[in-house]
Amino acid sequence: MGWIIALIVGGVAGWLASLVMNRDASMGILWNIVVGCVGSVIGNFVANRFGIGGSVKEFSLTGLIIAFFGAVILLAIVNLVQRGKVR
Repeated sequence: MGWIIALIVGGVAGWLASLVMNRDASMGILWNIVVGCVGSVIGNFVANRFGIGGSVKEFSLTGLIIAFFGAVILLAIVNLVQRGKVR
């Protein structure tokens, strides 16, 4: 059951991050889920360095925020590689 929740939270985090980074038109639901889940891993890595913990396997606001910021970081890196600038 935790994986289903992780996919839903990852999809929401990826969708919100794509809206913030102006990438929503070029991404579908599958890519939103992938970006959110990978962003969750990045966000947890960064957050653990600061002593903040959160998990997307059990829904929590902290886990969603960490996944969102990780997805924004991931999309910023993708924008930098593709376009040479962060939008």
